[in-house]
Amino acid sequence: MVQAIQSPPAEAEWDTTLIRSYDVAGPRYTSYPTANLFDESFTANDYLQLAAAERFNIAPLSLYVHVPFCRNICYYCACNKIVTRNRALVRQYLDSLAREMDLRGRLHTRRPVTQLHLGGGTPTYLKEAELTELMHQVASNFRLCDHESREYSIEIDPRTVKDTTIALLKGLGFNRISLGIQDFDPLVQGSINRTQSPESVENLVHKIRDHNFKSLSFDLIYGLPQQSVRSFQQTIARVIDMSPDRIALYNYAHLPTVFTSQRAIDRQTLPSADTKLAILDTVGRRLLDAGYDYIGMDHFVRPGDELELARHNHKLQRNFQGYSTSLAADLIGLGPSSISQFGDTFSQNAKDLQRWSAALSKGHLPIVRGLHVSNEDKLRRHVIMTLACQLSLDIPEVEQRFGINFASHFESSLTQLKAFARDGLVEITQTTISVTGRGRLLLRNICMCFDQYLLNADRKSDGPFSRTI
Repeated sequence: MVQAIQSPPAEAEWDTTLIRSYDVAGPRYTSYPTANLFDESFTANDYLQLAAAERFNIAPLSLYVHVPFCRNICYYCACNKIVTRNRALVRQYLDSLAREMDLRGRLHTRRPVTQLHLGGGTPTYLKEAELTELMHQVASNFRLCDHESREYSIEIDPRTVKDTTIALLKGLGFNRISLGIQDFDPLVQGSINRTQSPESVENLVHKIRDHNFKSLSFDLIYGLPQQSVRSFQQTIARVIDMSPDRIALYNYAHLPTVFTSQRAIDRQTLPSADTKLAILDTVGRRLLDAGYDYIGMDHFVRPGDELELARHNHKLQRNFQGYSTSLAADLIGLGPSSISQFGDTFSQNAKDLQRWSAALSKGHLPIVRGLHVSNEDKLRRHVIMTLACQLSLDIPEVEQRFGINFASHFESSLTQLKAFARDGLVEITQTTISVTGRGRLLLRNICMCFDQYLLNADRKSDGPFSRTI
């Protein structure tokens, strides 16, 4: 069925009074079902059976490589990381990663890698020779491509790179860079143990531009200790001057019982809920005024960016790497804690470096948990991801694709959604559900209406989710 032609999504509108009433905890929907629902009944054998059945698959593939190391602890961090100066651990990691690439590469040898992402931790913790070795192993085990449309990206801590590193990354085939900025205010930086000057970042940005990388992204966080509306306004002003192509603006979730590094943060120094909302309101308006488009779920892009074009062409997708163009449906995760989305399954590697390495030393894939996606999951994933990426849903298309009556199947969801419609966040007709400009900032809340695990008491999530605002 040809998808109905839809009008462009309305521009984002900030209504702080309304937003405050919807500030609850909820998933970011980088997957559906969400990762907290994975369990140990899914094993490496399940993954191997699926891979064997698809051994002739030649569809494009996305790779994610997790580099867990950091030189220093950032107190806010909720990533799976190892803070160490012990280079022997890096050697162990690279040797184990080579084994995992060998095992995985044999299963997916025919599939071209159109998307590649190195995350962490801090990928540039690796020395230049080690980065070169890692990419050589990737190229030896997978079909890398040099097509202009590829997306090969790497996360960078600006404190860990030299000019030669940028040149090396370009030579290794990366064409996208993401910089972890968080905040430029010295008081905030001191309180999170991450000091970097705007001048040093600006110099790095110039080097990246000089080497003609396809895209530059900044990661920012609001809600950090010592942050204020005024201080973050100054950060955003510097960011706008540096003109990154994409900006990810994340809400800091203070969960010291889950992430031990956050115990170093004095809760009394955190901005209040009202201040956080004021920061978000001010920053969002500043970015829109500067010409950025709000894609949704924390992401802003410049007009003409590939993410904006992908949404217009119904080719925007959302996975564990956030928003991306749909160059590959399957994502293979390498390294400790990495998650794969392969066929109708999700699977996750062991988080602990030693446990991950031990499995590989025995010739086993280090998968410790996962999930088989049910037909109901596929239906709800389609609805949630379509709303998250396209901001509208073609109801007859869903009915035809899945063989359902939408109104009866989603009776509970539509009942919830009516409250959103009364507040002007969505528009519901017999054939469409559309997110309005007022609703775009509450996209996570809207998607939650279709999440059966938030409604099902038997499998209700007990995992920690961040606040939606």
